[in-house]
Amino acid sequence: MKVKYFGHASFLFTSAAGVRVIADPYTAGKDIGYGKVEEAADVVLVSHDHGDHNDVRFIRGRPPVLKEKGAKEIKGIKFTGVPTFHDDAAGRKRGNNIVFCFEMDGVRVCHLGDLGHQLDGAAVVAIGWVDVLCVPVGGYYTIDAGEATAVCTSLSPKVILPMHYRTAKVQYPIGPVDDFLKGKMGVKRLDASETEFKAGSLPAGMEIVVLKPAL
Repeated sequence: MKVKYFGHASFLFTSAAGVRVIADPYTAGKDIGYGKVEEAADVVLVSHDHGDHNDVRFIRGRPPVLKEKGAKEIKGIKFTGVPTFHDDAAGRKRGNNIVFCFEMDGVRVCHLGDLGHQLDGAAVVAIGWVDVLCVPVGGYYTIDAGEATAVCTSLSPKVILPMHYRTAKVQYPIGPVDDFLKGKMGVKRLDASETEFKAGSLPAGMEIVVLKPAL
C-alpha cells in the first residue's frame, strides 16, 4: 500500500491493484495554502462537512463519496465509518466526525478526521486493530498533542501519521507537529510526501512517520 500526503488532513492511499482512496480533501485558499487536491480516486472519504475536509470538486474520476457511519464495500475494500465528535461536548460546539477504517493490501488504516475527544471503549472496539493511524495533533479544533498521544496509546497502531497541524501554509491557530513529537521515540521525518507500507514489514514497535506535504 502506498501513501501520499497532500497536506493538512488529506491523504491518498493506493493499493497494489491500483485502487485509489483519498481522505479529507481540503479547500485550497488563504487559511489552507496547499495546492488543490486534483488527483483521480476510486473512493473519497469525508470525515465531516467543513471546507478544510470536504472539497471533492477537483477530484477526477467521479468517485463515490463516503461521509456516513456504517459499513460499505467498494472496489473490494471494506470501509467502516465510526461515529465520533468534532469536539469534547458531544458535538454541540462543532458537530459530528466520522472516523474511517479500511484494510488495503493486508494493512489496516484508520483516519481520525477532526476527532475532538478521547475515544471511549465502544469506539476503540468499533475501530478495532490499527496498523496505520492518521491522527490530528494540532489542537484548538481537534485533539491536541497530549490528547493525540493518549488516543495513539488506546489504539496501539504500528505506524502513526500526524496530520492537521500548523505549517507555513496553514493559517489556523493550531500547534505544529513538533509539539506532538517532543520526547517521543521512533520518529522518522521523511523528505518526501510518499511512502509505502507492507503487511509483512511493519515495525514491531510504534513508529511515527512525518511526511512532507506534497502540495
